[in-house]
Amino acid sequence: MSRITTVGGAVAVALFCLAGASAEVHAEDKVLKIGAPLPLTGGLAPEGLRMKAGYDLWAKTQNEAGGVKAGPDSYKVEIVYSDYQSATPRAVQSAELMITENKVDAIFAPFGSGATKAVSAITEKYGVPMIAAQAASAQVYDQGFKYLFGMYTPNNSVTEPLINLLAAKNPAVKRIAVLARNDLFPLAIAEELQKYAKEKGFEIVSDQKFPVGTVDFSSALTQIRSSRPDLFYVTGYVNDMILIRKQMQELGVRPQLTAMLVGPTTPEFLSGTGKLAENVVTAAWWDVAAKFKGEDVFGTAEHFAEMFRAANNNHHPDYSVAAAAACGVVLAIATQNAGTVEKSKVRDALASMDAQTFYGRVKFGPTGQITSLKPPTMQIQGGKPVVVDPPEIAQADIRFEKK
Repeated sequence: MSRITTVGGAVAVALFCLAGASAEVHAEDKVLKIGAPLPLTGGLAPEGLRMKAGYDLWAKTQNEAGGVKAGPDSYKVEIVYSDYQSATPRAVQSAELMITENKVDAIFAPFGSGATKAVSAITEKYGVPMIAAQAASAQVYDQGFKYLFGMYTPNNSVTEPLINLLAAKNPAVKRIAVLARNDLFPLAIAEELQKYAKEKGFEIVSDQKFPVGTVDFSSALTQIRSSRPDLFYVTGYVNDMILIRKQMQELGVRPQLTAMLVGPTTPEFLSGTGKLAENVVTAAWWDVAAKFKGEDVFGTAEHFAEMFRAANNNHHPDYSVAAAAACGVVLAIATQNAGTVEKSKVRDALASMDAQTFYGRVKFGPTGQITSLKPPTMQIQGGKPVVVDPPEIAQADIRFEKK
């Protein structure tokens, strides 16, 4: 069983305890209780820890601003965390315990499309609003569920801009090799990339998958090297990306451009690959360069970034951290708009939301997936991520490696 603890309140199911994210909660306070099953250990731990950092910053900031407003009342935020150890069945079990035992008012979804889809059946069953920070695949949102909302636009919103950018900036790039982790989201991203690339006249010269937990990519990379790609497109998670980038160097895989989703903008990737991170391209659902402004507790993208750096050893917040904090922001806005913490009314307020926030404009489509963002394309230049597309917020031109 995963360990569950309330942040700022009494432990209900014990096996794992985490430091408090919210301000001190007193017995007389009205409390908005949120469940957050996260992969804090195991292969997805880097992703889970970044999500937790985003939730923690929002909870602290919201409570210091007086809590979440609902009609004449104010509610202190209390987050119930659990470590599901990167195992989806444990995430499902944890979420159900949070709802039935901890009596949470809402759920922040686990990491990734696969785990989010599995947990959504539970939150729908109990009529509990769930907001997903890290789930982009359409397969998560096409179930007809009413209580599920997601902070990432569909997969094609992060694949099509790169292909369009290549066609505009370097028409000589035509040959694409794809390597995808055999998992719901990475596979869906790879499929979207290939479908659109073919429509635009690109050639897929290699299409390979690797099992979850792979640490030796030499066989796949050797085959990819022999296919002589101009673009090498990799999908998976941070630990996968670090290993693959290092082994590319060892095996002499040197395309004109390497694109990886997700991970290259994270501190773990940048420190884990060092100079090998240079010129790696990725996509992001948010970046501070977009300079969004809103009426939430953070106010602007720049202020959010400043607050995050101050609380996290000067680390720059990537889109996964921002999306996690945005889950809290939209829940607070919906609760205020509903004038109550009643779950069905908060759900209705989420469904009808159209708000400007530090994360950008937030409006959910009919399936619950956000439709109002335009994700930027990023490249590591000079050891840090910069925006290379869209043109209106670009900080630099995209770079290509010499053949």
